[in-house]
Amino acid sequence: MRILLTGVAGFIGFHVAKSLLQKKHTIIGIDNLNDYYDVKLKLNRLKILKKLERFFFIKSDIQNKKLIKNKKIIQFKIDCVINLAAQAGVRHSLKDPYSYIDSNVMGQLNVLEIAKKQKIKKFIYASSSSVYGGNKKLPFSIEQRVDNPVSLYAASKKSTELLAECYSKLFKIQCIGLRFFTVYGPWGRPDMATFIFTKNILENKKIDIFNFGKMKRDFTYIDDIVSGVEGAVNYKINKKSLHNIYNLGNSNSENLLDFIGLIEKNLGIKSKRNFLPLQAGDVPETFADIENSKKDLNFFPLTKIKNGIPKFIKWYKNYYDLK
Repeated sequence: MRILLTGVAGFIGFHVAKSLLQKKHTIIGIDNLNDYYDVKLKLNRLKILKKLERFFFIKSDIQNKKLIKNKKIIQFKIDCVINLAAQAGVRHSLKDPYSYIDSNVMGQLNVLEIAKKQKIKKFIYASSSSVYGGNKKLPFSIEQRVDNPVSLYAASKKSTELLAECYSKLFKIQCIGLRFFTVYGPWGRPDMATFIFTKNILENKKIDIFNFGKMKRDFTYIDDIVSGVEGAVNYKINKKSLHNIYNLGNSNSENLLDFIGLIEKNLGIKSKRNFLPLQAGDVPETFADIENSKKDLNFFPLTKIKNGIPKFIKWYKNYYDLK
């Protein structure tokens, strides 16, 4: 299959591209390589992908309208789009709201336009557990209403779902939205909790723990997320329902303090803790209902945090050349 994959130098995009290339798919990857976090980390991911056969790279913002007429994209006759490019981070959306609309909303619109113009019939995109916002009922089910966002990031992700719904109806594009739940693992983003906790503990710095530690998250290992995305790639087009949304989570809500405890155990170092109130835009708990993901995408997450955290720490120490 010939796949256009945006956000290819990002955490999830890199792992998805690597796995699909190893399965003999052809990937045209797009990334703007921005400096939201360490560009060197992105370039090192890209360096690995460029060593693999059938990988082609375009450096661009996804909201660049010239992509619609890009010769390489046209020549490859793309079978499937996977839009993983996004401005991530709930807390950062409070500081820089415009980047979320530009990348997440306008970017989604532009990539949908590419699919429309090139008559690409399958469009997979990244949504987020954040769309559940202020919902109190757990686990979060795709049947629940998601019109109560508590952050601009959540609102931007809900907007991507609405755009996909519209394009699926108007232009008969099969759209699959994947709501990711707290993804972690090797090559992870430096702004995410697993990375920050590990770095600060090793550097003998305090770690910020919000809601005074009364937080629970459905931590999902990257390999399980990749299996869910691949399940969406393999999902056969259903003409009766051209837009489907799925939760991709571990379906197990873990206490944040237990998660931190596992990091401490694997590092052999106790953390210095700075307890803080719940931040604006944040929620105290996430928990994914994945029943329809199991049924349609053959999604069965396998990695518990007790197994996933050691893998991340092993990568972290190796990447940063730490003993």
